[in-house]
Amino acid sequence: MRQVVAGIIGVTIALGSARADSDALDDFLGPREIAMGEALRGGATGATGIGLNPAGLPLNRELVFEGGYGYRFDDSASLMNVSACDSTNLMPGCFFYQYAGSSPDLPADIEMDASRTTHVGGLTLSRMLVPRILIGATTKYFNTTSSVMGETASKGFAWDVGTTVRVTEMINLGVSAQNLFKTAESIQFPRAVGGGLQARPLPSLAFSFDMRKRLDGGAEAFRFGGGAELFLRSNGGQTGFPIRLGALRDNNGDGTTFLSAGLGVTSLKWGIDVTGRRMVAGGDETLVIASMRFWGPRMPAPDLAGVAE
Repeated sequence: MRQVVAGIIGVTIALGSARADSDALDDFLGPREIAMGEALRGGATGATGIGLNPAGLPLNRELVFEGGYGYRFDDSASLMNVSACDSTNLMPGCFFYQYAGSSPDLPADIEMDASRTTHVGGLTLSRMLVPRILIGATTKYFNTTSSVMGETASKGFAWDVGTTVRVTEMINLGVSAQNLFKTAESIQFPRAVGGGLQARPLPSLAFSFDMRKRLDGGAEAFRFGGGAELFLRSNGGQTGFPIRLGALRDNNGDGTTFLSAGLGVTSLKWGIDVTGRRMVAGGDETLVIASMRFWGPRMPAPDLAGVAE
């Protein structure tokens, strides 16, 4: 009997250590925010607003359709998302669907397969109260299944909220809360709050710095990230080439640290972004993610007077 109990405990420990910290806070971010060290709460436009700050949608005026796929090597995770975002109207919003499926890698002496799957669909809405203050919220339905010992299937609704403050034409502040309200508890959808700053000293250069605090189900106390984007243009100005670099660190006692880099190409009608991220301290994780965007109507962004620039 002792051997059976010891075996169960051993399997639980092994499964629990296999990407136990993987959840919806991380799995459904896109290549742009990951390349910037997850530091875009102050400038979360388009699909970036879904995962980081729903209040950022009115920062630009465009109709954009986006689809992306990512692969995380250590747990064979496939991460997919599609979205349609329209910020050309008085109530900018996004429809979205997200999927994450992973197979945690267990020790060779444990003959057992483990898997996690998560499906999410929802709606993000935002509103410009005044030109300097934006607010937003996301409503999403989730359905998770897991064969990892100690985890149970769950489904229900969760809500995110956020606000963005345009301090100047060059500086934005963003604050948001993820899964703040839920109809069902789920280890894959922990509550978290975060804030960040984005500064754009030049039209082609931006810097971002963010902090996130997990409120429950936590693998880390705080997460800090930062990044920079340099946007190069062709001679004719019709094609752009964003270059992004970022770093991310968890204050979890292990000194978990990530470095990331991303490249892209953007035209007037479409864009492609590709990002790689590598854990350089506290573990061994590699993530590669890419997305493609197609734009419809695009209008000048509003200035601090509420007038299109």
